[in-house]
Amino acid sequence: MLLLRTLAAWLITLLLFFPLGWLALTAFKTELQAIAVPPQIFFTPTLESFHEVQERSDYLHYAWNSVVTSVVSTLLGLALAGPAAYAMAFFKGPRTKDILMWMLSTKMMPAVGALVPIYVLAQKSALLDTQLGLIIVFTLSNLPIMVWMLYSGFREIPPEILEAARMDGATLWQEAVQVLLPLSLGSFASTGLLCLVLSWNEAFWSLNLSAANAGTLAALIAQYSSPEGLFWAKLSAASLLAIAPIVVFGWFSQKQLVQGLTFGAVK
Repeated sequence: MLLLRTLAAWLITLLLFFPLGWLALTAFKTELQAIAVPPQIFFTPTLESFHEVQERSDYLHYAWNSVVTSVVSTLLGLALAGPAAYAMAFFKGPRTKDILMWMLSTKMMPAVGALVPIYVLAQKSALLDTQLGLIIVFTLSNLPIMVWMLYSGFREIPPEILEAARMDGATLWQEAVQVLLPLSLGSFASTGLLCLVLSWNEAFWSLNLSAANAGTLAALIAQYSSPEGLFWAKLSAASLLAIAPIVVFGWFSQKQLVQGLTFGAVK
């Protein structure tokens, strides 16, 4: 029985890893090797596609845009979601649950349904193809998730601790910084890490609201899909360059990411 479970676990792992493994394999092929039939598993690796991606597109420029938009939107989102979650967790009103459900329901609407009004707003505000425009959209897109996750984290903190701090004469600022923040660092860390990954991987808004100036790595990858066809080797190389930083980051922070994904799961 144990052997069957182990084999099943390895099989599922291989199935999940196969697309990423094949992507990495194709990135080191030439275009002819990438479209060969039957597929070539054994070949002489080459960095030709990586060189062409760097010459045709400024990878560092797109990578920098991804870093700025994802990091700043995450920090801004935490700054907005923290006070909102604090108020809902410790000063619950009759409509708190309704507000939380309404916030969560906004994630159920397809993003394309809001594309036209957001595009027009960005155009009228001169925010098209700017980092600021993407930061605002990424922040608002992830804000419901941040509020929910921080709310779940705050609910695990006994209210008596905060009441004791108030009885000792702590101000609201002291209560938040000296008592609440140290107790909820894990919640903030896991929430921030998860939303950082979501912002980094965001493609829909990046492709529709940015171009050469503020384009993220998603826009870089899209350049290798053209009416002439797909350049599989270059597309794989660009994709590997785009996902490698966040894969490494996620590997080292997987514990916090799993904790964030399971907040409130047993309540």
